[in-house]
Amino acid sequence: MNPPVPVSPSPAPTPMPRIGDKAPDFVATTTHGELRFSEWQAGKWVLLFSHPADFTPVCSTELTELGRRGAEFEARDFKLMAVSIDSVHSHLAWIENLAQILGTRLTYPLVADSDKKVAESFGMIHPGESSTVTVRAMFFIDPQRTIRAIVYYPLNVGRNVDEVLRVCDALRTAEKHGVACPVNWRPGDKVIVPPPKTEKDVAARKQLKDVERLDFYLVKKSV
Repeated sequence: MNPPVPVSPSPAPTPMPRIGDKAPDFVATTTHGELRFSEWQAGKWVLLFSHPADFTPVCSTELTELGRRGAEFEARDFKLMAVSIDSVHSHLAWIENLAQILGTRLTYPLVADSDKKVAESFGMIHPGESSTVTVRAMFFIDPQRTIRAIVYYPLNVGRNVDEVLRVCDALRTAEKHGVACPVNWRPGDKVIVPPPKTEKDVAARKQLKDVERLDFYLVKKSV
């Protein structure tokens, strides 16, 4: 009897990036030509998002709405970049089609990730949902290329652009003022003063002026 042929172990999957991780850098073909992500970012915040496929109905509504409201992202210092595993030729044809049927021309780059390298490095393919297309993933990436927030949606649920913009505002506000943003927070609402970490911090909180003090650990203020 011949000895069993050893089976090589399957390569370990690439770890999915998490909040606080450095966003993977990559070079890819896009509708704006070949781009290196870190160079294209150019010190801006980035909303990097994936869509399952070109010429699909939910994706068509999402990408055109993001494009239609591009000025709102630009005002918040955010750049947009989309990713799917379609070819650049498909992307270009879809852009033309969307301009014709929905009246919005996409001006942000679409990554043609045919080899799935970008999708896999960001964990955008969830085999339990689909092994052939990306889920609706969103990565909020700061100017230092640190991932500050991640949101996933399934294939059959479109994203809410108002909520996406709210997250952009909350991230920028929290960073600028060293605070946190409570439930349902919107610009102009009060923010949360970070909780105390020592007895000295608790005592200092009692001296704070112009705040809404609900308890020693829950203090709100305007910014």
